[in-house]
Amino acid sequence: MTTRGEPVLRTMPRAGDINANGHIFGGWVLNQMDTAGGIIAWREAQGPVATVAIDAMEFISPILLNDVISVYGAVERRGRTSLAIRLDVMAQRRFGSEVTEIAVTSGLFTFVALDENHQPRALPEG
Repeated sequence: MTTRGEPVLRTMPRAGDINANGHIFGGWVLNQMDTAGGIIAWREAQGPVATVAIDAMEFISPILLNDVISVYGAVERRGRTSLAIRLDVMAQRRFGSEVTEIAVTSGLFTFVALDENHQPRALPEG
């Protein structure tokens, strides 16, 4: 896992998000990461963005019911129309009276800035 960026999103999965193994669905986690990355990209692009790629996604540990997850993100690369954002997910898990933070996944998400016609546009000077 890389160095965490800023905290962007914190949430807790619900019982309906659990799979047959007792872990949270990978798609649920991906959704949280895409949402967090979209917030960072929207702010950097100063407007609408779309996810165009997810690279180097790695699941390190499962997320369990009652974990509180935090998504951290930072711009890793900036192109003319796109942003690559590193997203790291940590879970706070209770073991008796003790709470431990566990790295659960990391990925590199690429977003492109969109104009009013939903076409790529140049990013503002940053």
